[in-house]
Amino acid sequence: MAGIKALISLSFGGAIGLMFLMLGCALPIYNQYWPLFVLFFYILSPIPYCIARRLVDDTDAMSNACKELAIFLTTGIVVSAFGLPIVFARANLIQWGACALVLTGNTVIFATILGFFLVFGSNDDFSWQQW
Repeated sequence: MAGIKALISLSFGGAIGLMFLMLGCALPIYNQYWPLFVLFFYILSPIPYCIARRLVDDTDAMSNACKELAIFLTTGIVVSAFGLPIVFARANLIQWGACALVLTGNTVIFATILGFFLVFGSNDDFSWQQW
């Protein structure tokens, strides 16, 4: 039952984050859809870590290069997702208010993705690997 509650709360967090992203795009005072390009970063961010978890066995107590590279790539993707709206705002493609809404949405979405891996990442009864 705890897994279902966690999944519902993570779904709610994802919906709130996407709501902030859509508000940054679709409000009549902003009306620019350039910030939707951060959706690519939402999709790409968990991929390196998922691949590294499949390739590396967790019996090793020491940190290995594959996991560290995956965390490095994930960090680069997340930083790029936060940098893209700022670059758009500096280039006057979007307004700064829309940039703030998109950055708020980024924070909520990436916290939701992190929460997903913290809740479902261990190899117990509620593991994402069984899906």
